Amino acid sequence: MTPPISRRPRRLLAGAAALGAALAFAAPALASTQPVSPSAGPAPARATAPVTARSAAAWAAGTRAYLVITAPGDTPAVRSAVTANGGTVFSSFDAIGVIVAHSASGTFATAMRGVGGVQQVGATRTADVPADAYDPAPPANPAQSSTPAGEPVRWDMSQIKADQAWAVSTGSSSVKVGILDTGVDDQHQDLAANFDAADSVSCAYGKPDTRTGAWRDVDSHGTHVAGTVAAARNGKGVVGVAPGVKIASVRLAEPGSTLFYAENTVCGLVWAGDHGFKVTNNSYYTDPWQFNCPDNADQAAIIEGVRRAQEYAENKGSLQVAAAGNSTYDLANKTTDTESPNDSTPTTRRITNACLDIPTELPGVVTVSAMGSGNVKASYSNFGNGVIDVAAPGGDGSSGVYSTLPGGKYGTKSGTSMASPHVVGVAALLAGANPGITPAQLRDKLAVQANDVPCPSDSRCTGTTAKNAFFGEGQVDALKAVGATVPPGKYFENTADVAVGDNTTVESPLTVTGVSGNAPAALKVGVNIVHTYIGDLKVDLVAPDGTVYTLHNHTGGSADDIHQTYTVDASARVANGTWKLRVNDNAGGDTGRIDSWNLTF
Repeated sequence: MTPPISRRPRRLLAGAAALGAALAFAAPALASTQPVSPSAGPAPARATAPVTARSAAAWAAGTRAYLVITAPGDTPAVRSAVTANGGTVFSSFDAIGVIVAHSASGTFATAMRGVGGVQQVGATRTADVPADAYDPAPPANPAQSSTPAGEPVRWDMSQIKADQAWAVSTGSSSVKVGILDTGVDDQHQDLAANFDAADSVSCAYGKPDTRTGAWRDVDSHGTHVAGTVAAARNGKGVVGVAPGVKIASVRLAEPGSTLFYAENTVCGLVWAGDHGFKVTNNSYYTDPWQFNCPDNADQAAIIEGVRRAQEYAENKGSLQVAAAGNSTYDLANKTTDTESPNDSTPTTRRITNACLDIPTELPGVVTVSAMGSGNVKASYSNFGNGVIDVAAPGGDGSSGVYSTLPGGKYGTKSGTSMASPHVVGVAALLAGANPGITPAQLRDKLAVQANDVPCPSDSRCTGTTAKNAFFGEGQVDALKAVGATVPPGKYFENTADVAVGDNTTVESPLTVTGVSGNAPAALKVGVNIVHTYIGDLKVDLVAPDGTVYTLHNHTGGSADDIHQTYTVDASARVANGTWKLRVNDNAGGDTGRIDSWNLTF
């Protein structure tokens, strides 16, 4: 049975197979767009932590969180009004005029909307604020596993040419990337060397918590994302797109629920701006509304608060990159929201394009769709002409993205959450190659370096080859990002698919020209084979003179796919001529294809 896509955060479950049919929407129930209040009912048990002795004095049942919006720098009088109207100021971001207030009063929002200087007020939850907000328990610091040596190039990295980019640059340590997510395991053997603890924080509940380890993972999602961006090139596990840059963790997710409320997002984006993050990864939407509609007073305040925080971060030099989402939804033609609010009881409501997925659809944010192995849209990925900016590998079916997990571990996940950090890594490489680059310039360069991907035969994909609903400007290219191209006559690739049937032998040819003399003693053979049982396969490289070099010989058992770069001593063979990748399937029941392969001389 295929595991379901998890909506919080944006990911498929580890090891998930392909998503089935597109999401089916129920008939609209015309849900009310009126603001919510504490009278909406008690919070679900999962969203309310037990009251401890230390937090009992601050916490009361029915406490809700609100964004109170005023003019930037003009908060003292409004803070006093919060107290006078039955609330408390939990945190305040004066530079953008956003106050996070708590109140158990059912009339708090209405009263505050009548206060002079208050521009907007909105409840950020339909569930109570957990007691943990007043005395947060630190996340666990997991025991670390060790990993044997071995760091093969994965399909996602070769698909965006990151493995070739590393020969030119692994990124600059002066570039700092913020992982706004569920937290990051800073002790992981593949992350510790690049981790910046001084600029890491928890923004869960909407207030910076700088205690050591407050930034750690309360799930596994953020650690996985961090590895894709910048796992170290240390001979173990995996390599990130930009293994030379620094990463900092900004934990937005609350423990237990792993929800990313508006006040958490505001806190995280302001932190990113104040702490010099050149790029941030945002693989989530702001809970509890999948889409925030401006005709709803609560949701309008959420839009404005998060918009101000994103604008503040960008003005400080930070580019935000965000996942498009995993609902197979056309973001350019919104009609229905079936998932909101996700912290109490979701209802079905009609929406329009005025309703925004945030931060994904905010001005200035780079929106990323997901691709599977090969130039195809991942089955689950959201799309939208004029909404999607660029695309990157996110995995699909048996080809997931392999990355770091808490406790020194590794695993596979798929989703637009996995696509977005590939783009972040490429943006970090661009930033390193272009010191002083602004967020606007970085956005432009991401568009320019992307490789065009035409629409498939799918009526949902509108637009042109240069820019369309599925892939935006195209798939990112790490090699272009570092200012390099493949040396002429040195790199050769065949991307034509060749079907591999049961009990058959097939070949894919590759003609090499313009290389003098013999092949090198370290000829690189990149192999991308999609197959559901690689133990069935024998894979050989055949030189122009017929010499056979065995690359894979019936190993791997029931594992899926071969995405591997092999090194062959072909120094006794003339380089020029037709080389072949030969694949033999000697069993029944499982089939596949040669997706692509390449030679680097």
